[in-house]
Amino acid sequence: MALIDLPVRAAHRLAALTHDDAPMLLTRGYDFGSRIWRRARPGARSAPMRLLGSDAVFVRGVEGVELFYDADRIARSGAMPSIVQESLFGHGSVHSLDGDEHRHRKASFLDVAYEDEQVSRLTPWLEREWEHERQAWLDGGTRSAYDAAVGALGRAVMGWAGVPGTPAAKTRWSARLAQIVDGFGSPYSPVYVAALANRWWSDRHSARLIEAVRQGALRAEPRTALEVWAHHRDRDGELLPSQVAGVELQNSIRPMIAVARFVAFAAKELQERPDWRERIAAETAERGALVGGPLATMFAQEIRRTSPFVPMLPGWATADIEIDGQRVDAGGRVVLDLQGTNTDERFWPRPQRFDPERFRGVDDYESLAAFVPHGGADVATGHRCPGEKLAIAGLAGAIAVLSDPGLRILDDGLDVNRRRLPTRPRSGGKVRSATASGRCPFH
Repeated sequence: MALIDLPVRAAHRLAALTHDDAPMLLTRGYDFGSRIWRRARPGARSAPMRLLGSDAVFVRGVEGVELFYDADRIARSGAMPSIVQESLFGHGSVHSLDGDEHRHRKASFLDVAYEDEQVSRLTPWLEREWEHERQAWLDGGTRSAYDAAVGALGRAVMGWAGVPGTPAAKTRWSARLAQIVDGFGSPYSPVYVAALANRWWSDRHSARLIEAVRQGALRAEPRTALEVWAHHRDRDGELLPSQVAGVELQNSIRPMIAVARFVAFAAKELQERPDWRERIAAETAERGALVGGPLATMFAQEIRRTSPFVPMLPGWATADIEIDGQRVDAGGRVVLDLQGTNTDERFWPRPQRFDPERFRGVDDYESLAAFVPHGGADVATGHRCPGEKLAIAGLAGAIAVLSDPGLRILDDGLDVNRRRLPTRPRSGGKVRSATASGRCPFH
């Protein structure tokens, strides 16, 4: 009888798979959310879906953020598919924790990345590395905005984190970490296999750095990420395994390198808005600094709002939940529409319009409940990224450089494949010296 039932069971599994929305995420990419919202009434805050075999509810807006980051009703541990968790964040990372264990580990990230003192300490590194890339372009360099950002942001954040090595070695590791970010969203593809290989190399390298500090063979400057993670102890007072500590060291530096994708989008938007380039260039010249200009920061915030890194985030319902007419039982999934929240018409006036002026005078961006490019809710108790301030500083510095009147951004290759996760303008944003003569046709 069991043998007879096998085809029936297989048919049920196939039927469940055909009604699952997970494949649509791979085929639709950033347009995934708009397809889901077609199932709901206009302006709805929730929509039904199925994800990886579980009943789920898709949520957006302030109401969705409040629900998704309610630790009494939503858990994150195990919600992210393992093929993403293991490749992007690493085995045993803070992203897989909940409750007291998460808050304890997260406190070290706050010490490492969130305090204004740490942002101030990073600023000279950013100034130096972005000036290096600016001068390289003026001298005839042809690196894209994306590739230049991977190098500049990687060298800056590694120096800030206390990671040893030559600039060339830091650039090479930055490229590995950037490839992990590039490949995590394409499972079972060659770029995903490359991401796993770079994850293996990076885990081994970072674990060796942790062990070298613990053994006294390498000195780590106080309050740097390398020093903090080498000596971090869990709630039982035990040192983290060197591999896990190395993963958290990477999670202190890799998010800054991922900002390179925003830099590519910034190149696209600046190329299409010469008036903003002129305004930011004038501001930069007046300030005599690349990082922290108000106009460049406003532009950076609008880039983050309109160019999300991933379209959605999953969580587990730990209690029966009802939101805006949709219900999911405990054990089902709650999925936050990041893109739909950052462009929610109930919160953002004319949300589809690119308008950096909407961030004028907004110093406390964390208070904007529908602004979730790096996660939402409270950074200390929830899952909001503590490195957001660092990311804004790095992106604003890039925008200041790309606005330099001595540089030009080519309009070739600025199209965006919205089906690819994560995406960016195809060319990465080609940048050239504004005074460079054309190349010899024979070279």
